[in-house]
Parts: sequence; structure tokens; C-alpha cells
Amino acid sequence: MSKSTFKRTASFFLVFVLITLTLSGCGSKEPAASSGEQNAPTPVAQEKVMRVSVSGTPKIDPAVGMDYSSCIAFVNLYDSLVFPANDGSMEPALAEKWEVDESGLNYTFYLQKGIKFHNGDEIKADDVVFSINRLMTIGEGFAYLFSGVVKDASAVDDYTVKFTLEKTFGPFVSTLARLYVLNKDEVMQNINKEGSYGEFGDYGREWMITHDAGSGPYVAKELQQQGYLYATKYDEYYKGWDKDAPDAIRLIDNTEGATIRTMLGNKELEITDMWQSTENLQAMSKIPGVSIAVYSTGSIQNMMLNTKKAPTDDVNFRKALSYLFDYKMIADKIFPESPVAKGLACTTTPGHKEDIFTYSFDLEKAKEYLQKSKYAGSLEQYPVELLVNTDVADHEKVALAFQAAASQAGIKVNISKAPWISITDQVSKVDTTPNIVCINVPVHYNEVGSMLETRYHSKAVGTWEQAEWVQDKVLDAEIEDAIATVDQEERYEKYKRLQDKIVNEIVPTVWLVELNERSAYQSDYVYWPAAESAKEGKYINILMGYHFYFHDFKLYPEKM
Repeated sequence: MSKSTFKRTASFFLVFVLITLTLSGCGSKEPAASSGEQNAPTPVAQEKVMRVSVSGTPKIDPAVGMDYSSCIAFVNLYDSLVFPANDGSMEPALAEKWEVDESGLNYTFYLQKGIKFHNGDEIKADDVVFSINRLMTIGEGFAYLFSGVVKDASAVDDYTVKFTLEKTFGPFVSTLARLYVLNKDEVMQNINKEGSYGEFGDYGREWMITHDAGSGPYVAKELQQQGYLYATKYDEYYKGWDKDAPDAIRLIDNTEGATIRTMLGNKELEITDMWQSTENLQAMSKIPGVSIAVYSTGSIQNMMLNTKKAPTDDVNFRKALSYLFDYKMIADKIFPESPVAKGLACTTTPGHKEDIFTYSFDLEKAKEYLQKSKYAGSLEQYPVELLVNTDVADHEKVALAFQAAASQAGIKVNISKAPWISITDQVSKVDTTPNIVCINVPVHYNEVGSMLETRYHSKAVGTWEQAEWVQDKVLDAEIEDAIATVDQEERYEKYKRLQDKIVNEIVPTVWLVELNERSAYQSDYVYWPAAESAKEGKYINILMGYHFYFHDFKLYPEKM
């Protein structure tokens, strides 16, 4: 994400990507009706429920979802072989240990024995193999991390899994934090045989819209379309439980500012979504017992530039735009506690180039590059279309600031607004993608390679993670070479050279801020590990969703 400057009052635009999806209800009643929901079930007495607002009803099938709310659900309903630590390393989880051979192509993972799925079945190597094969066959969600990388997965015995790679892939172990393990037998018992996956029917997709087949700390009980996901504590969870851990969680699909503020004030909500405006966060921070938590998912707030559409198809025009954002004002006023971005990745992401070139607001520089562009004499014929997300209140402020700055350089900017579901549809085709769209993208594994792969490799075009349509075969090959490098030091050096190339030569994006996410929460009676670290000035940079691993939270309702 990048920044820009116009007047000290101007702002630029930021959009994050969360997918709102239709999901139908599953069984079981859920507690605590709130003023922000309709048709909520009858409350259950004495249950400690962690209620969190999210943007979009979660998809709870790990082979389908990958947006923010879905990732929160995955982390709580499922387990993976490894678990991301606060320092970016991977800790043992379902796998107690692992090893890689000298070729860098064969990884062997040894499972812990006795870990149970929610239905009581023991987790075996066959379940891991089934989970990755299903993910790659369906080809959605986090499948891109493994497709073209994993050649074969096999069960050596009940507790040993072997992965053979198509090619070396340095961050492979890190990516396994996104391989959520499903109960093979349970999924297969619930397939629709009329599906499109041969002997696997629909691969259980219809059933898994509203059911989980996991082993995580919570069990899905009810999912209401455009409403909420309700899940209860799995008493037999292999990590055990603290007596003050939440009994249940409720992810509420609602980000409307006034409603969220009212719910928080009425103690009908424990944690807000991260899309609340600065003004609303400031207002909520004045509610007795409420604090603001700051945390990082390694996200950059991007202004994505369509490199295939006039006038942003011209690199000099794109450089001119990069000089028309007031980055400092955006960081200070619109996204407080989010520092100005230094290139395409957060400074805390392993492999970041510290001395990367950064743009700043400079009207004269912008005019200089406009004159070098092929549109220099005809700016009035090429207005720039800028699209903002209607769900995120601060984005329009950024857009208006940029619009005012651009007008001083002779560029007309037309601002349009759309809900997230419409934005994802528009960016799926190059001709419907606007010149500029503001989307926030986090890392999916904790290295700069994640940003390079999802943001600038051609395989990601047409997704919300790459509205730039770079489609550069040479760049693709260089990214593939970097992430294939097993030696970490050498891999990071290749990352740094690629960052220079993208920032200085291609300029497909305006990188605004390193988006430290902010949520209001009930600090009087909620213990939130990430928030506690932030109080000490430590902003944990961890994968999206894992800040909300509710097993480690504590609720003290007697302090309400």
C-alpha cells in the first residue's frame, strides 16, 4: 500500500477485501439476541459468548473461502499441521515434527496421536491427504498456494504424511498454516453424488456450506445467511481449556457504524470489525470499559492501477499518480497507527527491502511525469475512474483528497462507489476493472514471497488480490525462481531485487500504508492476546484470522 499528499486536509482511499456470501442455516440454537440482528435465537443463560462483528458471512469450507471473516472461522473450526508463532516462525500443531530431504522436494510430517475431530474420529494421515487433494481439486480459496507446487501427498502410515513437490518451494512449511485438515469419512458421508467431481460427487461442498468437519477449538452450530456464524466450545480439544475461555463465538455480519457503536455500548458486542471509521473508533473509545486494539496481518493498503486500461496503461502516468497522494496525512489522519508504506510489503514481513524507494506528495514531480506520458497533450480525454468500497467509511475521504490533488495536475478523477461483492465482480475482467481500485491485501504466508506471488504473478489476475493486470511473463519467471529457492538468505535477496523492479520500473500500484488494523473491544472484561501485546508497543504481525484464535482469549462476564 502506498501514500499520497494533496493539502494537509486531503485523503486517499483504502479498501479491504472481505467477501459477503450466502450461506444457509445449520441446526442448534444460539445465544444472546442483539440490536444489530434480526430473528436471533433465544439467549442461552450463563454462556460466555464472544461476539465479533465481521464484514461478510464466513464461508466455513476451507476449500472455498479465503476472505477475512472466513479465515477467522477456519482458525477456530479447524487445525493445521503447523501454527504461526508471533515471530513469524511455524510451531508444531497437528504435526509434532517434520523433516525435509536434501533435494528440498520431499517433506515428511509426523502427526500427534490421539487428536480427535469434532465427531470423535481420530485424525489420521489419510485425512491430511484427503484435505490437500480436495483443496487442489476444487481449486478455490488457498488452493493457489499448493497447485503447481505439491506433486503428491501420501500416507506412509496412520501418523506419517509425505509431501512430494513438483519443484522446490522455500516457504512450503509456512503455507501449511493454510491447509486446514478435514475429516475424510465425515465429508464423504455427506457428498451429493450428482456433483461435478467424479467419484467424489460434489466433494461435500453443499453440506459444508453450513457444517464443519474439523477438530478446532469450536464447533459450528448455526450459520445464517447475511446474519452470523455461531459456534460452541469443543470440550475435547487437544490443547485443553482455560476456565475463562469463551464458551461460544458469534461472528456477526454487520459493519454499519451506528449499529456497531450501539451494540458495543449495550455490551451486545465484544469486538468490532476493523472497518470502522476513525471517527467511530474515537467515539467508541469514550464508552466506559472500551479500548482500541491495534494489530497487523502484514497488510498493505493498495491503490491498484489497471495497467491495461488507458490512461493507467502508461508507466509514466502511473508514476505521476504516485506523486499525487499525501501519504503522511493519510497515515496520520485517516489510518492512525498505520505507518506510511515502504514498498509492496510491510517492513516487519521477512524478506522486506529496507532501503526501498518510496514516493511522496510532489505536484511538480507529478506534472513532470505526466509530460513524459503518451497522454500529455490529451488529459481531458482520459478521465481516471476510481472505485471505492461503500462498506468502508474512510475510503471516500482518501478518494476525495486524491481527486482534488489530481485536478491540480490537470487530471479528472471520477469517483464511483460499490459494495464489495460488486467490486470483486468488476475486477474479475480486465475491461471492467476501473483505473484505480483500493484494496487491502495481507500476506498468506509470512514472507514477502506471499505478496509477490498473489499480487504480481499472472496466476492471480482477475482476483480481488490483483486488479493491476500486470501479466508479465518475465516477472512471473523471476517470482517463481525466488520462491523456489530453498536457501533462505538467497531467497530473501531475490525478493529484494524483485521489490526494486516492481516499485521503480513497473509501478503497478500506489502503496499507501502498512495497515495496522484497529478494533474497539470490551477491555474491561475481555482478555485479547494481540491487544495485550499492542499495549506494550508490540504489534504482532501474524497471518490473517489468527489474531482471533479464540481458544487463547478469556472472558470475565462478572467484570461487565
